[in-house]
Amino acid sequence: MSGAPGRVFIARLAGIAVFDPAGDQVGRVRDVVVALRLAPRPPRVLGLVVEVAPRRPVFLPITRVTVVEADAIVFDGRLNVRRFHKRESETLVIAEMLDRTVRLRDSGEPVAVVDVAMEPTRTRDWLIGKVAVSRGRGRGRGRGLRRRGESLVVDFAAVDGFSAVEHGQGAAGLIAAFERMKPADLANIVHELPEKRRTEVAVALDDERLADVLEELPEDDQIEILGTLEDDRAADVLEAMGPDDAADLLGELPTEQRERLLTLMEPQDAAPVRRLLTYADDSAGGLMTTDPVIVAPDATVAEALAQIRNPDLNPALAAQVYVCRPPTATPTGRYLGTVHFQRLLREPPPTLVSGIVDAELDPLRPTMSLASVAMFLATYNLVAGAVVDEDGHLLGSVTIDDVLDHLLPEDWRETVMDASAEAASDPEEEALRGGEGTR
Repeated sequence: MSGAPGRVFIARLAGIAVFDPAGDQVGRVRDVVVALRLAPRPPRVLGLVVEVAPRRPVFLPITRVTVVEADAIVFDGRLNVRRFHKRESETLVIAEMLDRTVRLRDSGEPVAVVDVAMEPTRTRDWLIGKVAVSRGRGRGRGRGLRRRGESLVVDFAAVDGFSAVEHGQGAAGLIAAFERMKPADLANIVHELPEKRRTEVAVALDDERLADVLEELPEDDQIEILGTLEDDRAADVLEAMGPDDAADLLGELPTEQRERLLTLMEPQDAAPVRRLLTYADDSAGGLMTTDPVIVAPDATVAEALAQIRNPDLNPALAAQVYVCRPPTATPTGRYLGTVHFQRLLREPPPTLVSGIVDAELDPLRPTMSLASVAMFLATYNLVAGAVVDEDGHLLGSVTIDDVLDHLLPEDWRETVMDASAEAASDPEEEALRGGEGTR
């Protein structure tokens, strides 16, 4: 294998680009697949899990990898696009081995696995040769906090404990490996984890990150994960979610559980969610978010632009600001109209938004049907629209992503995550992965 270093720590491979021989990027590394073997033989590396568009994990045999570098993997160009499914005899390094508690064989001392390293052999195989462990690491609970002690690197044969199922594994290492991933991509990984690991990831993620991931997961996964959290933590996560997403999730829960969680939420966070729950799911009121960008008439263009520059703001919500008389929290004072971001970009920064507001377009009403909302956005080439009550108060905004979410089949997220491509079996892959446990 040309360009192969002598030792590669696997957690550092997460997210790096994978290229074909022509230099075209085909995806990114998600994980490494190994086969655990009877002691004292170290695990054998079978291949990489590579995520290719759209969010599809595929298996790349290690025998087809030609170059391993700090920022790139290159393979020989042959890639089976059949969706990767882990077999019982296989173990995912990042998803299942990191954060595990093992014991140093000589002393029996418990240590936590921080990383593992693979090394090439003379026969062009790759084996797990080293384990990076941490002594005295505190596990923490519920907010992703971890405390690390002394770290050391030992031979794989110097530790015991990888073959047993661990019930309190934690997930700090897995989360750190995918720290830079977008929520939708991390949600795809969480969806495919075993139930035990999904719970461990949920416990270790901070509230905001978990909220972002929940918003991208299928409904069944959302309900399952929320059910594993203590009620106080579940309420905190719901507060961190968008009010519309929190309302959608709470709407699927039994009435008693829903009311219990709403009661535990801060009143200012629970109030908009309760309002959304009063509307039909397929109405403008049920589709809207209660957190659009709202400015007063005396706000300047510069002030409005500063608000939509917020990197945490949904791009569809950032496409326009809504001008309302105080109070500017939904439900607002009188709604005056909308200013689209392109208009803001054309005007001098000191200009008042009240002078450039578009008041000609009729707003949406909360009882309008999903079909009517979709036709409204399509007719006027909009990515969002204001929802205003009969008294002229702004209630929220419906964005195109929420419309599409409801127009698509209910299980569309799960379909995207689980869809399999038709592909012929790969003899080389089958030879590598078949019967590994007996080698």
